[in-house]
Amino acid sequence: MLTSLSIRDIVLIDRLDLDFARGLSVLTGETGAGKSILLDSLSLALGARGDGSLVRAGQAQGAVSAVFDLAADHPVREVAQSFDIPFEGELILRRVQMADGRSKAFVNDNPVSVQALKAIGAVLVEIHGQHADRAMIDPVQHRALVDGFAGLQEDVAELSRLHAGWRKAERAVVEAEARIEAARKEADFLRHAAAELDKLSPEPGEETALAEKRARMMQAEKSLGDLNDVAQMLSGEHSPSQALLQGLKRLERRREGGGESLAQAIAAMEAALNALDDAHYGLNAALREAEFDPRALEEVEERLFALRAASRKYQVPVDDLSALAARYAADLDALDHGESQLAALQQAAVAAEAVVRAKARHLSEKRRHAAAALDAAIAEELPPLKLERARFATEIDTDEKRLEAAGFDHVEFHVATNPGSRPGPMMKIASGGELARFMLALKVSLADRGSAPTLVFDEIDTGVGGAVADAIGARLARLAEKVQVLAVTHAPQVAARASTHFNIAKGEVGEEKRVATRVIRLEPAARREEIARMLSGAAITDEARAAAAKLLEA
Repeated sequence: MLTSLSIRDIVLIDRLDLDFARGLSVLTGETGAGKSILLDSLSLALGARGDGSLVRAGQAQGAVSAVFDLAADHPVREVAQSFDIPFEGELILRRVQMADGRSKAFVNDNPVSVQALKAIGAVLVEIHGQHADRAMIDPVQHRALVDGFAGLQEDVAELSRLHAGWRKAERAVVEAEARIEAARKEADFLRHAAAELDKLSPEPGEETALAEKRARMMQAEKSLGDLNDVAQMLSGEHSPSQALLQGLKRLERRREGGGESLAQAIAAMEAALNALDDAHYGLNAALREAEFDPRALEEVEERLFALRAASRKYQVPVDDLSALAARYAADLDALDHGESQLAALQQAAVAAEAVVRAKARHLSEKRRHAAAALDAAIAEELPPLKLERARFATEIDTDEKRLEAAGFDHVEFHVATNPGSRPGPMMKIASGGELARFMLALKVSLADRGSAPTLVFDEIDTGVGGAVADAIGARLARLAEKVQVLAVTHAPQVAARASTHFNIAKGEVGEEKRVATRVIRLEPAARREEIARMLSGAAITDEARAAAAKLLEA
């Protein structure tokens, strides 16, 4: 329920803080005192369209905050969650309106869009009156109201789930048909491409591995040429080993008597020969290690070039060729086996549709029973509201060609206000006052079934006599046993039934004597005086006070 409303700098209200309780709260006051300003302020906090003219003259901005205390299982939690707005405990809606027309919206101090604020506000408060925007008058909402009256929400949710499953099955059929048709159009290409790629058998990462292997083999080929050249230098006919060996033999013959220097020269030449032999041995070992098969390099290059040619042909990276081959194979499989798969999908879709239609028919039957019960309940409420000659009828148009998530039914509330006249849409047939009373009868009959936790009625007693006003007051009080009710009223019979009474008045404040709206919660004595004023007018008589006391006692 709404626990408090704070208003700052809106039209004639500079600062106002109101606390609300359960039950029926009424707001009374002279015409023009500011009752509409109060409701406009509440509407602004609930996401209504803002306007810079709402800001009090001379101020840059105005603000309204509405605080709600809600049950743990209230549906507003799901709505808030859909906008990623978590909350625990109370819920605070705040709207800041700038004088230049801009506005900001907040939920529990989290910035939100005005659309989010409006969606949340719609499940918290309903404002009803002769000229208000009323969901109950909108035929789009009538089916939901009948479902709420009969407690069919779980049936509707189950049908919606089944309907979604059926639609999903139908989409699967359409997608399968599209795949088969596309495969048929490209059958020759698919078969050729699939066969070519299957023969090629590309693998992810193969191009990189082959390129690296080719580079290594080409490097090895170049190295082998250098090693062969040097080996030839060491072992060929021009090898330095032969010259050294011949020179060494000649020196050996002169070793005796040659002295120490010759001995050292002979030793050095022997070392050189040994070093050349070691170098030759090492080169031979290196040549054996560097050997490669030229045919292997050729095979690597042919494979690499084949992969890259396929990449260009099919316009995909080499690494994606294997995935493309798998897709072509799947498309061929869809073509070869798609008919049987399509038949299975079609059968599943037909079966799902049959289940949905059976559930929708059952729901339609329940709705018709509920509509009859609702019509009877509302008929009992009409005579005390001086609509005894009127008739209310819930019209259900069932069209099995129109299978929606909520079923086959289009539901609309019709009324006839004169005997013998044909019922028609409530919004077109009923006058302003009649519309408000039909709406009250509806709300009383629906009670707390699918209703917002707070209902606001704006002068729905306008233009009615004492007996009707008393009947309206009785029904508002009865409704307030189930939900919180706020009523702006000019009828003393309605005001007398309230559990909380607020008086709205205009007065001069401050040294500049500016006009401001004030709202006061009336204590018993002041409340009797206000009801007496409502009974007698400007001059309050003792008779009016006695009549007010009698109304309060009753």
